[in-house]
This record gives sequence, C-alpha cells and structure tokens, in this order.
Amino acid sequence: MELKLIVEALLFSTHKPLAAKQLTDLISGRNEDEPEGVLPQHKKLKEAQVAAAIEELKVDYIQLNRSFQIQELSSGFQLVSKPEFGPWLKRMYEDRPNRLSQPALETLAIIAIRQPITRADIEGVRGVAIDGVMKTLLERGLVKITGRAEVPGRPLQYGVSQKFLDHFGLRSIEDLPDFEQLKKKYEAAKPRVLVNVAENPMDQGHGHNAPVELVEKQEAKPSEGNVPSPT
Repeated sequence: MELKLIVEALLFSTHKPLAAKQLTDLISGRNEDEPEGVLPQHKKLKEAQVAAAIEELKVDYIQLNRSFQIQELSSGFQLVSKPEFGPWLKRMYEDRPNRLSQPALETLAIIAIRQPITRADIEGVRGVAIDGVMKTLLERGLVKITGRAEVPGRPLQYGVSQKFLDHFGLRSIEDLPDFEQLKKKYEAAKPRVLVNVAENPMDQGHGHNAPVELVEKQEAKPSEGNVPSPT
C-alpha cells in the first residue's frame, strides 16, 4: 500500500492537525511493543518520507481539482475544505460560535507582537481596561500565561497559545496578515492615558460586539469554508 494513501486516511479520520512525527509514529508503530498492521517497509519510516508523501498528496489534489486541500498549521497538517465552498458548507452549521470582537482581535494582535507582555502594558497601549477581553481570550485558550515580569509586584505575563495559531490557520506569528505593519504599529505604540470608560461598552463586560468578518477570514471554521474533513 502506498505511503501517501495511509497518510491521507489518517488526516481524513481526525479533526485535529497531525504533525509529521505523529504520522510517522502511527504508521511505523514505533511507540508500540507489538504493533499490528505495520508494513515491513514502514518499520524504519522517517519523517522526511512522510513529508514527501504529503507533498505528493498536495500535488494530486491540485491536479485533480479536489474540493479539499492539506493545510499546514503550527501544530501539524490538516485536511480541510477549500474556502470557495464556504457558501454551501455553512448551511450545515447554523449554530456558529460567537466571533471575536474588534477589541479582542486588537488585544490579540498586541499580545502576539509584544509577547511576553503584562496586562498593564496591554492596557497602556490600548488605552482601555481589558478585563472582559482577557477573560474571553483565556477562556477560549487563545492566550496563555507565560510567566511573571521581573518588576515590582511581579505581574503575570501573557503570550498567544498554540491554539491561537491553529485557530487562525498560521504556522507561526510571522504568518499573520500584514505582520510587519502590525509589528511597527504595536512596537512603536506609546502608552495612552487609561480611561474609566471602555471605547466600546461591551469591552468592559464580556468582550464581544459586532463580528469582524475580514480579520478572521483564515479561521478554520465551517462558516468560512475551511472545514476539517468529517470523521
């Protein structure tokens, strides 16, 4: 059996990204004492061979004009539908999760560019309190605590998580749309006077307001036409 077909079956059967090492271990049975169903030629399988098989599949899908593709994320590879099929696919998913608000997206951008960063520094850049926004981002697992700053009081520092990268279809922070522009904007930003009233009333509570369609266009959600293959 061809290696690329086994790789394809594994990617098709999961809704989570699989790294080249995970695929290699699954196919070779390397982590099992008495693996079953392992082909002789795959017992010493290398990650480079799996990576080559993935590239073959990508070419096959392009040549066959398939409705899906293999997307490389920070945590591995995932089989997803192409964005142009979104209008039909989203009809199957009427109960869509709430989108992130503009304040939440801006806060995420600041954290991504300037991490590790304290809450006070984020509020200094944005000029508003971010309690509700941070609560939302932490609950969704998009932001994580990375440590404590070596300043009086040793406040917590935050950074973006692995889930953040996967959520937006990124391999690394540098893959953010307009990364250089965002970097210049937020690295050079001077702290503003913190006011008591948030720029958006919803920002003080749960951090949700009108959905932002364009900023989240890379998010791997059914509503955007970028849907993991069914299990």
